[in-house]
Amino acid sequence: VQLVESGGGLVQPGGSLRLSCAASGSIFSINVMGWYRRAPGKERELVAALPSGGSVSLADSVKGRFTIARDNAKNTVYLQMNSLKPDDTAVYYCHALIYGVNYWGKGLLVTVSS
Repeated sequence: VQLVESGGGLVQPGGSLRLSCAASGSIFSINVMGWYRRAPGKERELVAALPSGGSVSLADSVKGRFTIARDNAKNTVYLQMNSLKPDDTAVYYCHALIYGVNYWGKGLLVTVSS
């Protein structure tokens, strides 16, 4: 299983970005898809997760600004990030839980700066 991410980059404060992550390989179903991030000097933290048939989990720091969505037919998860702040600067990692195994993308750098 591979996770391929796209959509990172540089954005000004208040701007928006949309991250995408597509899973490929021998996949029958994906239990959970989501996004984590690691800011400079900080631990990796959960940003958003969406289980199959379950409720969205969002970090308190992004509630009201970020939304997560899945396209199960495409094994793809999206993270729409609005009203971005400099504190959102981090490497964002796609995560998938498949048959009890955790898979990770390589990471996308998101820089929020004027």
